[in-house]
Amino acid sequence: MPYHPHESRYETMEYRRCGRSGLKLPAISLGLWHNFGDSTRVDNSRALLRHAFDRGITHFDLANNYGPPPGSAEENFGRIMREDFHAYRDELVISTKAGYTMWDGPYGDWGSRKYLISSLDQSLKRMGLEYVDIFYHHRPDPETPLEETMRALDHVVRQGKALYAAISNYPADRAAEAIAILRDLGTPCLIHQPRYSLFERTPEQGLLNVLGEQGVGTIAFSPLAGGVLTDRYLQGVPDDSRAASGSRFLNSDQLTAEKMAKVERLQAIAVERGQKLAQMALAWVLRHQQVTSVLIGASKTAQIDDAVDMLTNQHFSEEELQRIEEALK
Repeated sequence: MPYHPHESRYETMEYRRCGRSGLKLPAISLGLWHNFGDSTRVDNSRALLRHAFDRGITHFDLANNYGPPPGSAEENFGRIMREDFHAYRDELVISTKAGYTMWDGPYGDWGSRKYLISSLDQSLKRMGLEYVDIFYHHRPDPETPLEETMRALDHVVRQGKALYAAISNYPADRAAEAIAILRDLGTPCLIHQPRYSLFERTPEQGLLNVLGEQGVGTIAFSPLAGGVLTDRYLQGVPDDSRAASGSRFLNSDQLTAEKMAKVERLQAIAVERGQKLAQMALAWVLRHQQVTSVLIGASKTAQIDDAVDMLTNQHFSEEELQRIEEALK
């Protein structure tokens, strides 16, 4: 049946201005890192995207290598985009990235001008789009001059293949350099995408301050630590879980007794707040003024509902924040 989004889709979502730009992003964005490759039924991917948009999630985040296999998430998204979302393109923010290995040889990885421009051209073909809203360099390149990488981002924006330039996984010092170069080129850096959660605090070591001072937005990926910051593993490792499948992003060896004890303490605080642990973990990341949005993954529509419903309970008392820090020790 033809897709018609809910008329009330914008009523419950919160939209936050991205740094000092004119763009607003939903507080909850949907990442297509998992569950959108060829190993997932397209009908399930379609249901997730439809439900996300129905709940006001207007930002879909991809990368050239998302799958598996690499490229398949963009291909499947392109099909769903064409069949379901074509009429709503101007209501959507679509992002993609390049920076990790995508094809064989010396030109399919890292941060050269040749790789970034070629990769974006391939991504646009896979998705059937004329442009993406945000194009990221996915990780710093230790060998390519930073000026070359940033000039490539500036170039694709000036070509109209991307509306905004962005970076991901950059430490504070390199991020500051990249932001300065883009500003001098006349294409400001819109947003930075770091890994950030209750268990991954590295952005607090200078990065969030740099982004706030420079007027650059922040969108946190893996805010649930790959699913650890949920109630999914409190009673052991379910057979159908990511950890049980031996995912390179989360395996059962990472679920140590020490970590799970912390999860149990955090769970108790969440229950007192009237939330699920996952909801509290998302709210904790979003409480930072510099954080524009959090990226969630989803395999079920109920996970999208949980994330969006969290927005009604984002406030933390100083006592709660202190108890959370104590639980993490």
